[in-house]
Amino acid sequence: MQNDINKALEVLKAGGVILYPTDTVWSLGCDAANETAVQRVCELTGADNLNEIFALVDNPGRLQSYVDEVPDIAWDLVEMAEKPLTIIYPGARNLASNLIAKDKSVGLRVTNEDFSKKLCAQFRRPVVSAPAGGQSATYTFAQIGGDIKLAVDYVVNFRQDERSQPRLTSIIKLGKGNVFQLIRANVV
Repeated sequence: MQNDINKALEVLKAGGVILYPTDTVWSLGCDAANETAVQRVCELTGADNLNEIFALVDNPGRLQSYVDEVPDIAWDLVEMAEKPLTIIYPGARNLASNLIAKDKSVGLRVTNEDFSKKLCAQFRRPVVSAPAGGQSATYTFAQIGGDIKLAVDYVVNFRQDERSQPRLTSIIKLGKGNVFQLIRANVV
């Protein structure tokens, strides 16, 4: 795994795009602060909005670097989450402008999966996580089209043989005053 992390780090630092396993699905990833790399991920996934493009961090302490204020309820939600949970925070900052929505929000998820957690920790910045299948659910490496595999700068080898279907992330949008909106619930 560390060999894959080292190679992925080289690509991320150079502004490239990787194909890697996360706590949910196989994703396209890049430096979440690099606008050119984020644009490339959008083009590869066919994303025309930010509804499925988030960024991963390795621990809750990093959230404060990327949003103006972490609402109090977010700390409880992150701590209690037993399944992948993406929270859309208001007041995004220090990220690529094309990763930040028009309302200045951004989706961030604290990952607990081995590879993505170590990758984010060693990169010391958020890593974009955009489903490799775009809007179609692509859970395993075997389900990813060859065109995507050829279009990225590095394909991680770790977990390629897994066949289990990971769960999608639940998504909650937080506003000021601990107001929240459930965007997607992962009940399965």
